[in-house]
Amino acid sequence: MKMNYETNRLILQILPGTAAGQVLRFYLDNQEVFEQYEIDRPENFYTEQYQKTLLQCEYNLAVKQTFIRFWVYEKGRENQIIGTVSLQQIRWEPYQSCEFGYKFDQRFWRRGYASESILKCIDIAFREMKLHRIEALVQPENRASKNLLEKLGFVKEGMKRQSVKLHGAWRDHEVYALLPGDILDIPQAAIETS
Repeated sequence: MKMNYETNRLILQILPGTAAGQVLRFYLDNQEVFEQYEIDRPENFYTEQYQKTLLQCEYNLAVKQTFIRFWVYEKGRENQIIGTVSLQQIRWEPYQSCEFGYKFDQRFWRRGYASESILKCIDIAFREMKLHRIEALVQPENRASKNLLEKLGFVKEGMKRQSVKLHGAWRDHEVYALLPGDILDIPQAAIETS
């Protein structure tokens, strides 16, 4: 696995700690949107030092292939992060599986960037890493994410009741999964690596 990949319009890159300022700006610009779907943040989350430490930790986990986060940029605009896609809780033999996560800057929604970067990440997971199963957990009211996953071939398998405590309340999550044979007919050109 490489530390950066390209699609037709995007760059997916595992970032070093030196990119903490860009990551912090991404989170601050989307704080209100992201926080409604994520666990409470530590008090110092919105600091450059926290993001630097987190990036260093994520880089080490990527080397070990237990957690991989790609930060997404538009080609030609590598100074602004527009999203992130990640393979989390990677489990090797006998499972060959992971959980999948993603989030995108609200200013870049409805341009196909999420689909394009997710497809590339799926390609890396199945073809390069030889994983067999990718799961995604989605809150039932997050219709946009469910539509995106279904469009990409993910199959709804059920509900994890009260699986995560968010903002002081236990929340259900719907489980979606993708196997190599589930991928819809997607043009290879959409995920080609440069």
